[in-house]
Amino acid sequence: MQLVTFERREDRDGGGDTQGSLSEAALGFETLDWSGLRARRLGAVIPPGPRAGDIVDLNRALLVRLSFDDVGAPEAQADSLLPSDMVEFLRRGASARRAAEESFAWVLDSVERYDAPDLVRAGVALPSRSVHLCAPVPRPGKIIGVARNYASHALERGQREPPEQPVLFIKSSSSVIGPGAEIVIPRASQQVDYEAELAVVIGSRARNVAVEEALGCVAGYTAANDVTARDFQNTRGQHFLGKSCDSFAPLGPVLLTADEVSDPQDLGLRCVVSGELRQDARTKEMIFPVSELISFASKLMTLEPGDVILTGTPAGVGAASDPPRWLHDGDVVDVEIDAIGRLRNYVRQE
Repeated sequence: MQLVTFERREDRDGGGDTQGSLSEAALGFETLDWSGLRARRLGAVIPPGPRAGDIVDLNRALLVRLSFDDVGAPEAQADSLLPSDMVEFLRRGASARRAAEESFAWVLDSVERYDAPDLVRAGVALPSRSVHLCAPVPRPGKIIGVARNYASHALERGQREPPEQPVLFIKSSSSVIGPGAEIVIPRASQQVDYEAELAVVIGSRARNVAVEEALGCVAGYTAANDVTARDFQNTRGQHFLGKSCDSFAPLGPVLLTADEVSDPQDLGLRCVVSGELRQDARTKEMIFPVSELISFASKLMTLEPGDVILTGTPAGVGAASDPPRWLHDGDVVDVEIDAIGRLRNYVRQE
């Protein structure tokens, strides 16, 4: 599945509920409460076919299914089985994943039937134009970055020999933004750079996990841009601060579940800045693959559901260009990864 975190646009824009209440005549069950929908929600993208690209509210889909089955207190049942928050969903593990898959399958079957319930009116199948996508994991517990994990990038930054073990750093979770959001250049920095990366989202607790078992801890993958204030990172030695400015961790557009990725080391990765291709590589070029990164990090810290690992960037960053190609007000940055899609963000000067 392609999982997303989303908001309904009418709520984001300050409008009221434009879809109206549900009625027994329309749907065959008692009116359901809409109040819980006015927040960030867990969804899945409908694949090619009827309603392709629209968003399924997974918790709402389960609620409607339970209502049709005449289950008592369907709202409470749905919340207990399938949370609408991404991190809580990941924490619930296999049972929540199973509920999501079954609810998603029910929706896909329903949209193909002529006598299907009105899932749009029920708040289950939402037209893509009516939702705003957020970062799949809006506030990770922690973000772990990997320095110079592509030989090409290490070389362009003056490092000729690969490191003997991964070089990790922490990036603040408050720097996360979603697709379509603005990367804001702080007034204090004049050297803001882009870094296209594959991001790994942890799905189960991992501590001292073996390399051979590490991928079993992955919930899925998304695209990331490890935006960096180079003048703070390099000249001033403020590595954490230069990586953790507000808006410096775009993630999205979807969380592609791990079962959809046969090999995370065989994905194309590209970065386009204002129409110019700046980075173009494959994840097989990583010095340390995803499994080794997870295993290494878990030797010293516990990885928890919803944690994010940024796996490093290939050659082509702005700092390595002559002259340097820093981000400027009005730039548009696209990070594209095979099967995951395009993460687009707009650059604005503070």
